Amino acid sequence: MKKANLILVMSLLFSTTFFGQKTFTLTSKDLGGEATSVQEFKGFGCSGENQSPQLAWINAPEGTKSFAITMYDPDAPTGSGFWHWVVFDIPANQNELPTNAGNIKLNLAPKGTIQSITDYGIKGFGGPCPPKGHGFHQYIITVYALKTEKLGLDENTNLAIVGFNLWNQTLAKASIIAYYKR
Repeated sequence: MKKANLILVMSLLFSTTFFGQKTFTLTSKDLGGEATSVQEFKGFGCSGENQSPQLAWINAPEGTKSFAITMYDPDAPTGSGFWHWVVFDIPANQNELPTNAGNIKLNLAPKGTIQSITDYGIKGFGGPCPPKGHGFHQYIITVYALKTEKLGLDENTNLAIVGFNLWNQTLAKASIIAYYKR
């Protein structure tokens, strides 16, 4: 019996080591497959609570020096989508943002974290607010593992410049998608 247990344990260790590679993963306790009125924007005809979801990530690659997070709606009828949240310079020793960290007045994001301007023209989180009757929109939330401690940008940097710098500094990224319609 001891020999059978030893073989089972060794088999599990072998299969995890060689076949079950741990990947960079993003999760949320607040989001399932759909966003709710808790995340919905308050403004632009929407009356939600505009709370950013709790986010946590694991298995960042070796060499990660900071993180960034974005939330993007590719279905917005703008010709270029819509950026709802842009967060960067999250310290490498962090692996979570609590619920409502996107409300910059509450100071829930880690010290030194920058929340840049969204397509709403505000800093911090701007929740879903698709046009009524437009159907489900995808809200892609992505965490980026970056090879630099700081992007060298500030909270007034436009999204194209932030995006370019993210592209240039990304080691790995992981995403979750939530859907929302009105």
